Amino acid sequence: MGGKYRVTGAAYPRMSRPRRRRRIVLLVLGSVIGLALIGYGAMQLIDVFRGDTGKRNAAAAAKDCATPAPKAGAAAASAAPQVALPQPGQITVNVYNATPRAGLAKAVGDELKKRGFAIGKVGNAPADFDKKVPDAGILVGSPQTDKAAFSVLGTNLAGATHQTDTRESADIDLILGDAFKDLTTKEDADKALAALANPQPAPPKKC
Repeated sequence: MGGKYRVTGAAYPRMSRPRRRRRIVLLVLGSVIGLALIGYGAMQLIDVFRGDTGKRNAAAAAKDCATPAPKAGAAAASAAPQVALPQPGQITVNVYNATPRAGLAKAVGDELKKRGFAIGKVGNAPADFDKKVPDAGILVGSPQTDKAAFSVLGTNLAGATHQTDTRESADIDLILGDAFKDLTTKEDADKALAALANPQPAPPKKC
């Protein structure tokens, strides 16, 4: 070649292609991240099939059940009476006999008096009930009568039903029916009364 510049030697300059190192690095990083995600997903599936999730839930439940029980003082406080009930002496009971059995109303009235109830009228049942009560008994009172008074009296006669009438007084009629055999024993009546005054708390969660 003529001119000012000449090429000497056996090597000739070549035009190099743009470097792709950045693209290669990005591809490698993407592949690594993709493989990591696939591996994590596979481990989750393995845990599900092995039941490891259930084990973890069971462990959490066991931790909850390991909560220490309340102290004796707290237990005693929770056992304190939660319901205010009227005393038997505050309840006036009229005892009526709706059965053919003679002297039944007086016998029952005497027993209830021994148990602390105030006894009002004693005799045969009114015509609306006489020989028309197939159950053990009916408690009849005013709509304004404290429901707790019905409950206290009801502990002495299992199976007695409740009714209301138009009276305005607080007394309660105990009308004895054909299925009546005897009052609940004093011991059982006291236990039922104690259960009314001290409702049991909800049972603890089973572990």
